[in-house]
Amino acid sequence: MGRNPTDRGKPGVKRSVLVDQHGGLLAVVVAGANAHDQRLLAATLDALVLPRPRPTPAASQHLCLDKGYDSPPAERTVVARGYRPHIRRIGEEKLAPDGTRPYPARRWVVERALAWLSKCRALLVRYEKKAANYLGLIKVAAILLWYRRWWRQAGTG
Repeated sequence: MGRNPTDRGKPGVKRSVLVDQHGGLLAVVVAGANAHDQRLLAATLDALVLPRPRPTPAASQHLCLDKGYDSPPAERTVVARGYRPHIRRIGEEKLAPDGTRPYPARRWVVERALAWLSKCRALLVRYEKKAANYLGLIKVAAILLWYRRWWRQAGTG
């Protein structure tokens, strides 16, 4: 039979990322694959590589999260750091009652950023034993992604 599914350790790695609205990586935290997303939320929000501009009433900063973060502690964590939370509720329909989408989907931006990271062969399968080494490779890949983005926007590529 094996071990109880709720007690077993899941092999692998989980990358919790924070991205901007265009998919640029702003923060990343590495943990075991059996770690729940909510446990990594505070660490991910605190792992920003650049100082964050202060939110103002005129320019509030929004944070979109999926159903995995639907809990009061997660919402308190987001609000305590000055973000305006947009958390998809468990059981909430994706469409409005009239069958239309009131807001565009935003989750694909994070999935695209994770896909970009997976294109780096050194990150697809974790061979490093130390989490710090693996995190360093992720940061190098993020730097390359930001550089390519800048190169395209500068009009030289």
